[in-house]
Amino acid sequence: MFSNPLRWGSQSSYQQVAGGLDAQKCSPEKSASLFSKVTYSWFSRIIILGYKKPLEREDLFELNESDSSYTVCPIFEKQWRKEVLRHQERQKAQVSIHKESHAGKPSLLYALWNTFKSVLIQVALFKVFADILAFISPLIMKQMIIFCEHTSDFGWSGYGYAVALFAVVFLQTLVLQQYQRFNMLTSAKIKTAVIGLIYKKALLLSNVSRKQNSTGEIINLMSADAQQLMDLTANLNLLWSAPFQILMAISLLWQELGPAVLAGMAVLVLVIPINALVAIRVKKLKKSQTKNKDKQIKLLKEILHGIKILKLYAWEPAYKDKIIKIRDQELEFQKSTRYLAVFSMLTLTCVPFLVSLATFGIYFLLDEENILTATKVFTSISLFNILRIPLFDLPVIISAVVQTRISLGRLEDFLNSEEILPQNIETNYAGDYAVGFTNASFSWEKAGIPVLKDLNVKIPEGALVAVIGQVGSGKSSVLSAILGEMEKLTGVVQKKGSVAYVSQQAWIQNCTLQENILFGSTMQKQFYEQILEACALVPDLEQLPNGDQTEIGERTRILVTHNLTLLPHVDLIVVMENGRVAHMGTHQELVSKSKNLTNFLQVFSDKEDAHASKRINVIDSKTILEDQILEQKDRPSLDHRKQFSMKKEKIPVGGVKFSIIVKYLQAFGWLWVGLIVATYLGQNLMSICQNLWLSAWTKEAKHMTEFTEWKQIRSNKLSIYGLLGLIQGLFVCSGAYVLSRGSLAASRTVYTQLLNDVLHLPLQFFETNPIGQIISRFTKDMFVVDMRFHYYLRTWLNCTLDVIGTVLVIVGALPLFILAVIPLIIFYFTIQRYYVASSRQIRRLAGASRSPIISHFGETLSGVSTIRAFGHEQRFIQQNKEVVNENLVCFYNNVIANRWLSVRLEFLGNLMVFFAALLAMLAGNSIDSAIVGLSISYALNITHSLNFWVRKACEIETNAVSIERICEYENIEKEAPWIMPRRPPSQWPSKGIVEFVNYQARYRDDLGLVLQDITFQTHGEEKIGIVGRTGAGKSTLSNCLFRIVEGSGGKIIIDGIDISTIGLHDLRGKLNIIPQDPILFSGTLQMNLDPLDKYSDSELWEVLELCHLKEFVQSLPGRLLHEISEGGENLSVGQRQLVCLARALLRKTKILVLDEATASVDLETDHVVQTTLRKEFSDCTVLTIAHRLRSIIGCDRVLVLDSGRIIEFETPQNLIRQKGLFFAMTTKAGLTQDSETKNKFL
Repeated sequence: MFSNPLRWGSQSSYQQVAGGLDAQKCSPEKSASLFSKVTYSWFSRIIILGYKKPLEREDLFELNESDSSYTVCPIFEKQWRKEVLRHQERQKAQVSIHKESHAGKPSLLYALWNTFKSVLIQVALFKVFADILAFISPLIMKQMIIFCEHTSDFGWSGYGYAVALFAVVFLQTLVLQQYQRFNMLTSAKIKTAVIGLIYKKALLLSNVSRKQNSTGEIINLMSADAQQLMDLTANLNLLWSAPFQILMAISLLWQELGPAVLAGMAVLVLVIPINALVAIRVKKLKKSQTKNKDKQIKLLKEILHGIKILKLYAWEPAYKDKIIKIRDQELEFQKSTRYLAVFSMLTLTCVPFLVSLATFGIYFLLDEENILTATKVFTSISLFNILRIPLFDLPVIISAVVQTRISLGRLEDFLNSEEILPQNIETNYAGDYAVGFTNASFSWEKAGIPVLKDLNVKIPEGALVAVIGQVGSGKSSVLSAILGEMEKLTGVVQKKGSVAYVSQQAWIQNCTLQENILFGSTMQKQFYEQILEACALVPDLEQLPNGDQTEIGERTRILVTHNLTLLPHVDLIVVMENGRVAHMGTHQELVSKSKNLTNFLQVFSDKEDAHASKRINVIDSKTILEDQILEQKDRPSLDHRKQFSMKKEKIPVGGVKFSIIVKYLQAFGWLWVGLIVATYLGQNLMSICQNLWLSAWTKEAKHMTEFTEWKQIRSNKLSIYGLLGLIQGLFVCSGAYVLSRGSLAASRTVYTQLLNDVLHLPLQFFETNPIGQIISRFTKDMFVVDMRFHYYLRTWLNCTLDVIGTVLVIVGALPLFILAVIPLIIFYFTIQRYYVASSRQIRRLAGASRSPIISHFGETLSGVSTIRAFGHEQRFIQQNKEVVNENLVCFYNNVIANRWLSVRLEFLGNLMVFFAALLAMLAGNSIDSAIVGLSISYALNITHSLNFWVRKACEIETNAVSIERICEYENIEKEAPWIMPRRPPSQWPSKGIVEFVNYQARYRDDLGLVLQDITFQTHGEEKIGIVGRTGAGKSTLSNCLFRIVEGSGGKIIIDGIDISTIGLHDLRGKLNIIPQDPILFSGTLQMNLDPLDKYSDSELWEVLELCHLKEFVQSLPGRLLHEISEGGENLSVGQRQLVCLARALLRKTKILVLDEATASVDLETDHVVQTTLRKEFSDCTVLTIAHRLRSIIGCDRVLVLDSGRIIEFETPQNLIRQKGLFFAMTTKAGLTQDSETKNKFL
């Protein structure tokens, strides 16, 4: 289904917030003088400031209003809406005239052109002017050589040529830098526009579309495909500029060498089809690599979200192998691509030589009297040098176009994917009911099997309604239907007023507690405090150092229950069974209707009425959809996260340490490094030898006819010229091959080390660092390592050798040139020092500003149902715009810094050209015209080489920031080793005796103790209940047992072995836990149960039967091989929890920790599961972390904690008799008033 253009909102949603651009440090670009604009002198203050101190975000200039996302996004969305409407009209027209509708789709490319065509045309005009100026320089040089050949014409005209040459190259510099400035910023605006559209579309996706586009794939569209579009735009003009330059060069060469230039054209005609074949092959590889990258990001994101499960079960190696397997496939694609790049390198270096060789050879064959003069040779060589760049650019841009076509296709598929239909729900209903269903049936897909059937429910306004039923009965689906998240197949759904929604899986943003609670609403202090009291958050906030200003991480967990304690207090109960309403009425009506239903309710309704009633509070008459009960329990998010706040990404300052580059070279391999230096040295020596040979040849040309065998001599000289070119080609191929091998080795080593570092980090790191920061290392930073850093190193090395060779050649021809070179090089290095200090820090700021984009995007995708339920799409679009704009500010400053550098470096290069030309003119008839041609042609080349040399040196340092960011994780304190020399016996633990001896623990060295002097011992096979108020340390105790938190004193002994003396995997692999969070990973059900592939199918079926999942799994098409979607979203939360129970039963060990294990299953299933656990783990030591006191009925002893200390440790019966803290807790919960429960305790 194509996008509904009317749903994309108006431009008003993109209005700037107060304190936006106007309140920030505005760019002085608009008010600057013309000279300041063309030389970028207005930016000098940032460069100087960056040299004096590390730049901070506040130091940077803000964007011009026309470049910001505030302006760009609404303009582009308007054009996209127009394109969608045009496409729909074309389809209607085809249908109306009975024509078959072609399977087309709205064109993203056409919408982009309509948005940015004026600035793209402006950029193209700059490029045309710069290209024309580039060809004027060889023509002036030609006149200078002619001037030197005719000494009788000596006069002031020679100096005029030198000045004219300087003026042309300087003007070319100014025009080219304006082209680069507009080009780069336009490409950034295109990326911004596309990201804004992707984000907005992600908020509108239907359930089917969300299944088709995983979170990883959508993030990849934003990070990789939008970037690919930006990269193409930055080079788009080369698509016409390269052929234009080639034609210009050929036409000028025709004037010098006549029809012989057709031989050179023939070489080009042969090369371009080969490049096209290479591009087609690259397209296929790129398509495969993109799919592979999507899988990698998806799995990586799941691993990071489920890292606690991996650590508790010691599954890190299994999932590491999965990631490495995908990464190896990606490197195979990269290897093929890089071997194809060997041909591109050969094209860049050798095609100009082959063109010149063919041209010179045919030139001699056309007329035996033809000779190569200095004028013809060096004018031709200059033109060949100009020709080299477009010859290289053309295949690159063709390849980029091919790759971008893939990205455009993916983007268009996504932007035209199916959206949720607003008409599924009537929201303008003004009747007596808050929500009404009339003969309504729903499915998750348009053509899918109905999940909810024939619903006829009228929910009165202001009523409190309970929807109950067994796991998979459709309870959560009812709420999804009200929210419009499901496809309505039949019937009518009416909704009155606004909605508040509590998701079954808690979605918490990475911001302060207060911001999470307010969720965009205006602060009303008295009402806010009432809400805190109603949600039992006041005791938690009192324990947090910053209260409700504490920043919450991305892994906050809240218990999901099927609690029926509220049923007597609600106005209406809806009982779901197999997707239908089985019963509906008040509690009393349902109890009186059916004996079976009475039993159903009575069995599972505990009598915590007093506790429940405290949590029932009608706050507002608005519709509140609640898919969970927030238990007043020991929340891990507030227990140990009270010691942490989310960390802002640290931005390094100062120069990148040389050791960072050394680390990369070590990963590259010193052998490969040495071979690369040798091959590139040989390549540059051969290039110099070719030009020196031509210079010597032209010196002799005027006297060539004096020799009797001059034709043979000319043929020999041409053969030697060809041999030098052949040797150069061999060096080029060897260098490209060595570079490919070494860079692949570096990519593999760096990635593996990063993955190892991340998997060995302690859990606290993941709870205090946004996942976006970590993923950014694996995506953007690894992209630099994979694709860019080795290129910058190679280019810098090549430019260094080229500059050295050029200076030596010019100084050899014109010794006085050394006097001009020395001060100019001093200026070069001075400019470089100032630039690098600023550019490096701007690059770091840009890197840090990328992570919030990814984090916010991922966060939005996780909570899209909640955002849509509250109707806060526009607020989140605004937030996305703001984080994108922050990154744009850094990009803008980086672009201007580069232009500032280029103008100054090229000006110094232009001075070198001027001095070389001036010295040649001053020498007059004392210097051969061949030497003049050689020196000036090299001088014209040195401007580009020196500029590239300094720029690539800067690029190496600024891109080394990515390697620096990757290496940061090496220096963070890791967990203990997975395996240590001392290993426990294979049958350990055999008794299950757990002993804490004077144990203490804290979360950080600078924080207080969270467990103090904990000393107790269990008996073998004993069942221990662990209770305490919120923050008492219950979950911390279990974390210490698994060494998630390391001790600060004392020890923990299991069956006689101090657990601190063995490896983490030897410990965690012998313990068992059923955690609160039912986390599953994408892949087969079998893989989720047994990722290490240790158990047989029969064992898997046995545990599924024990967990009452066997019948359900047998009904699935793939049975054990059924594909679990990302996060287990194609299973209900209760089913996910049962899968986690099956894991524990499969992994049966002597010690089991239960952390509210049946939180997400209905109470009937809970009863059966508890019976199964008691039977299957009867011979095991079981530690139950009790958030509900009823769950420890039947425990042998109860451990009571308070403020990290043991207060009581006795049998439940003795604790009740002692009337201490445990007695007070049971009394408050109403358990001692319940005779049945009291008898169980006593």
